[in-house]
Amino acid sequence: MGAQDRVTIRPDFPGHVWLFGPQIPVREEFPKSRKMSGKIGRHGSRAALTERGMGKRVALVLAGCGVFDGSEVHEASAALVHLSRGGAQVRIFAPNIEQMHVVDHFRGSPTEEKRNVLVESARLARGNIEDLAELKVGEFDAVIFPGGFGVAKNLCSWAVDGKNCSINELVKSTLQAFHSAKKPIGLCCISPVLAAKVFPGCEVTIGNDKNVDGRFPDAETASAIVELGCKHICKDVTESHVDATNKIVTTCAFMCKAPLHEIFDGVGTMVAEVLKLTKTGK
Repeated sequence: MGAQDRVTIRPDFPGHVWLFGPQIPVREEFPKSRKMSGKIGRHGSRAALTERGMGKRVALVLAGCGVFDGSEVHEASAALVHLSRGGAQVRIFAPNIEQMHVVDHFRGSPTEEKRNVLVESARLARGNIEDLAELKVGEFDAVIFPGGFGVAKNLCSWAVDGKNCSINELVKSTLQAFHSAKKPIGLCCISPVLAAKVFPGCEVTIGNDKNVDGRFPDAETASAIVELGCKHICKDVTESHVDATNKIVTTCAFMCKAPLHEIFDGVGTMVAEVLKLTKTGK
């Protein structure tokens, strides 16, 4: 073990390992002196978070980190940017479960690794994340689910079973709790299939039901949604659809082959409609 390989604990960064050389923190353990209350991270208490503004309180639920086995990074980031711009107070959650599998995003193939959805989602949340089991619907005005294959692999089994998939029980109960409380639910990319499974008869969009100009390669998903007894509404990538009855807002995001700025704008319309619905009351 050479000098370049030695590690030490920096006293000003408790619980982090620092390498001599590039000063990149690697999580070793949480500070024992701080009660984490179900959160991963070192960004303060829930009380401190709620004191930052008087905006709407929104829960963002992640499914890992990375498009092929977790949450789509650009969609999650877009949602957070638009929520911030809208003055919302955001807390981020993920289920504490093992991923279906791990995909090497460089080679595009599965590996033998095992990873945890909550731990991986913490990358996107900059460490400030909570176990989905700790989410209390009474503390929020809305919930949003970004897309990514992790939704179809970790939050449900759509990637394997299609319309016959099962939904993670905690994810299902979270959706049902917000729906029962008449609080809006935002979903983008493949996430609308969660609503299609949990709320028969609802209206959602995953873009188009035809592969128009090769822009909607997963258009057959719309047919599966219809087979579940729901209504699919065709929308372009910069648009979202509002099911006012169920307070469900959806946008296609990367279900459409489109420039990144158009996907960003589409997620923005979804976020704006979700925040608008929080003002309509029960």
